[in-house]
Amino acid sequence: MRRFFAILGLLLLGAAPPRPLILAFGDSLTAGYGLDRGLGFAPQLQASLRRHGIAARGADAGVSGDTSQAARARLGWTLDGLGAKPDLVIVELGGNDMLRGLDPGLTRANLDAILTELNRRKIKVLLAGMRAAPNLDPAYIAKFELIYPDLARRHRTALYPFFLDGAAGQKAMIQPDGIHPTFAGVKRIVSNMVPAVKRALGAA
Repeated sequence: MRRFFAILGLLLLGAAPPRPLILAFGDSLTAGYGLDRGLGFAPQLQASLRRHGIAARGADAGVSGDTSQAARARLGWTLDGLGAKPDLVIVELGGNDMLRGLDPGLTRANLDAILTELNRRKIKVLLAGMRAAPNLDPAYIAKFELIYPDLARRHRTALYPFFLDGAAGQKAMIQPDGIHPTFAGVKRIVSNMVPAVKRALGAA
């Protein structure tokens, strides 16, 4: 009964019930590289969540080519420029670090700083992991891939182990460059990730 009157009060005031704001903070994988506008990760995630009964708003903060260091440098003004505090930030970074052969220790430090700032602002996080290319040195692969579960444990943050799960290695799901997902690939990624996003939101 109390909930009914709260909703009624919002309607009488001309306000809509708050909808969760989800920020996709990443690189070209979340920016929809090679896809028409509106077909990337954030728009598809928003549409999928709405089909699940969650009137979410997806905001795209992906920048093609971003390393973890570049993303770390823009985190503050990205959040401040939203005009509203996100209910969840999906952090998808590190792929460009790996492709450039950057020291995994630097990637770890940058992601650690990003998660620390999000925690300071009391923003929920879903950390999306990345896998290293199989042709790299095994020692590098092991060091790189440990970054994500280690940081998730340290910050008590929800972890989605591999952002490209379901699309990587599937010809119809990946563009000819062998890196970026097609529209169908993004759709598969979103479909696989929605349960984790719902849990992170507390809406499962």
